[in-house]
Amino acid sequence: RLRQRYVEKDGKCNVQHGNVRETYRYLTDIFTTLVDLKWRFSLLVFILAYAVTWLFFGLIWWFIAYCRGDLEHLEDHAWTPCVNNLNGFVSAFLFSIETETTIGYGHRVITDKCPEGIVLLLLQAILGSMVNAFMVGCMFVKISQPNKRAETLVFSSHAVVSLRDDRLCLMFRVGDLRDSHIVEASIRAKLIKSKQTQEGEFIPLDQTDLSVGFETGDDRLFLVSPLIISHEIDERSPFWDVSRHQLEKDDFEIVVILEGMVEATGMTCQARSSYLADEVLWGHRFAPLLTLEEGFYEVDYGGFHQTVPVPTPACSARQLVAAAARRDAHLYWSIPSRLDQQ
Repeated sequence: RLRQRYVEKDGKCNVQHGNVRETYRYLTDIFTTLVDLKWRFSLLVFILAYAVTWLFFGLIWWFIAYCRGDLEHLEDHAWTPCVNNLNGFVSAFLFSIETETTIGYGHRVITDKCPEGIVLLLLQAILGSMVNAFMVGCMFVKISQPNKRAETLVFSSHAVVSLRDDRLCLMFRVGDLRDSHIVEASIRAKLIKSKQTQEGEFIPLDQTDLSVGFETGDDRLFLVSPLIISHEIDERSPFWDVSRHQLEKDDFEIVVILEGMVEATGMTCQARSSYLADEVLWGHRFAPLLTLEEGFYEVDYGGFHQTVPVPTPACSARQLVAAAARRDAHLYWSIPSRLDQQ
């Protein structure tokens, strides 16, 4: 049956915030709000921020010239205007642009007989620098965000369950398509599943950690070539009592999170993916990708998602361990009896 994903395969989280009444909080952190906007809105805000300030100060320059009578003495060479060669709103707008962007063509220039113009010039220079620093900073952060770096971090399309060293393990594969590496890469996995407590409380989308080597340090990856991440199904695992038949009927989602620093920029990058119950293949193993060539190792990403079936018990990990314990006990007691018969 169709199940709504909590996290999409490309890492997008299917959670929308509704009925948020404290919207003022977005404005208190306006920088992050602008960075989080979509590109079309960011470009619109970027253009409007400059256009509005240019128009606003251009209107003030024109108003000063109008109040001083500069526009009435355009042909009077004995008259000292506030701004030379300012003959209307268009020229005032162009002077505003020249002032804020420090272009300074030299045709329009402020005179020393206009104290209000000097104050306005200082104010526009300061505010213009602040707007320029804020907007350029937003665009720089937005361009340099490491979100696109996560596009070259790939996860296998399926997870698999098979034996490793006589123990059932849940495994998935991760890889990095770039030659520049992810520094201090680490991997996490969470089981998303609704549950009901003993007190009758229903917890939707409850999150449970799946150990992928935190105790041993195996969760810290040297991601030069594709790696198979393994979760050993032991008594601490939520899959301890899950058999193949139960897995096919179960309803859960496994979210995997790969984090690390981009080697080129030093910024933190995070890639996410998920696996539904029907995307976990019982009794499969990932096909090998690495081959030794002359002087180097070659990775064939053409088979990155390929799995091969392998003999795997259909029972749960608990039943498998119990069967192994009974087998070992039987072997232990059968050896002395055989010696007695001899």
